[in-house]
Formats: sequence, structure tokens, C-alpha cells
Amino acid sequence: MPDYVAFLRAINLGRTRVFRKEAIRAATEAAGGSDVETYINTGNVRLTHPAGSVEEVQRALERAYADAAGFEVPTIVFTTGDLAALTARAEELHAEHQPSGQHYVTLYAQAPPADAVAAVHALAHPGETVVVEGRAAYVLLDGDIHTSKVMASRELTALGQGTARTVKVLRTVTGKWC
Repeated sequence: MPDYVAFLRAINLGRTRVFRKEAIRAATEAAGGSDVETYINTGNVRLTHPAGSVEEVQRALERAYADAAGFEVPTIVFTTGDLAALTARAEELHAEHQPSGQHYVTLYAQAPPADAVAAVHALAHPGETVVVEGRAAYVLLDGDIHTSKVMASRELTALGQGTARTVKVLRTVTGKWC
């Protein structure tokens, strides 16, 4: 059976969207997952699942998570091979750009539309670089996420709903599970 890594969006951000690791594990198993592991309480899950596609796994997990949590839990799923390739690309970009601030990777369920990608690539903010490839937007900042013009831009938002992780979290998850 294939191995997958799921990234949950917008959980444990306040009192109304609490979804703890134990509940995530139980819901993942209820959705047909096995060999379930989690990493930190922000929604990083490794699982084995008999489904034949990332989309099938995503649908099964989102249904089970909504039932267990009591609210919608957008979930982005990758095969372990795809996640390893995505993280390797993040490392390449990190080395090329040497950001002195932060490096975030926003993960998407589907690749963003081409026009939205072109618009975000056209942004020109000193010390801020965005590279969108496939289902990932790599944002390299010389500064801080809270002062970033790119992170607050309409163009980045137009890529769609995703979930962001630091390159450090992706590095750790990939090292553990891929």
C-alpha cells in the first residue's frame, strides 16, 4: 500500500478549531489509514492507505476529519516521493537565494491557475522571492512574514487555498517519513 503525507490547514489556531494529534490519528485510521504518525500539533500526518490516488486519500481524510473535529479541515496530500522531491526543490531554492529571514512553502491540493502563477512571479519586492512549481509556492523572505509585502499580496492569495509550512518543518517531516 502507498505511503502518503497529509498536511491539515487551519487547525489548533484558537478555541474553536481544536483538533489534537490523538483525534487526528483516530480519524485517519477511521478513514482507512494505517501506520499513522503525526509530527507536532499543526497537522502533519504520515499514513499508509489503500486508495489509488492522492485525491481519493484527500477526500477520505477530509470527510473523516470533519466528522471527528466538527468543522471542515482542508487537507493537502502528497505521496512520500512527491514530498521528497518538493522538499529537495525547497532546499535548492533556499541555497540559491540564501534568505536571511524566513522560507515558507505553501502547499496546494491542485496546481494554481497559470494566470495566478504568472501574476505572483511578476511581483517585484526587494528581498522577497516567490517561485511556484506544481502544487507548491516557495516564498523566500529576507525579512519577516509579518512585514512581507508578498505574503500580504492579492497575487499570492489568488493562487488558492493552501497550507504553509516552514522549510525546516518540511525538512524534518521528509527526513522522518520519506
